[in-house]
Amino acid sequence: MNPVIEEVTKDQKKTDLPKFKAGDTIRVHARIVEGKRERIQIFEGVVIKRKGGDSISATYTVRKISSGVGVERTFPLHSPRVAKIEVIKIGKVRRAKLYYFRKLRGKAARIKEVRK
Repeated sequence: MNPVIEEVTKDQKKTDLPKFKAGDTIRVHARIVEGKRERIQIFEGVVIKRKGGDSISATYTVRKISSGVGVERTFPLHSPRVAKIEVIKIGKVRRAKLYYFRKLRGKAARIKEVRK
């Protein structure tokens, strides 16, 4: 990356991020602004992709099933709108991008958990 851009953005990067990858189940605490009020909304699901490495423009996509409908949400990794990220389960997968996960339903949509 350009050293000038790195120098400008280094103070905007978060340092308290947990390690997670595609296949992990995480809980994202996102700040939602409604008018003058601000609240925390929790979005829990499986990470289906990470993009951008550790740069300031890195993102990750989380997928969950809500009322029988699949919902995906992409978050910037270093966003100030994300209050906290919790890793719930560490999944064992053999791919970096889990796009095939969108087609799976029910028991087929399970990911093996890595036990510590």
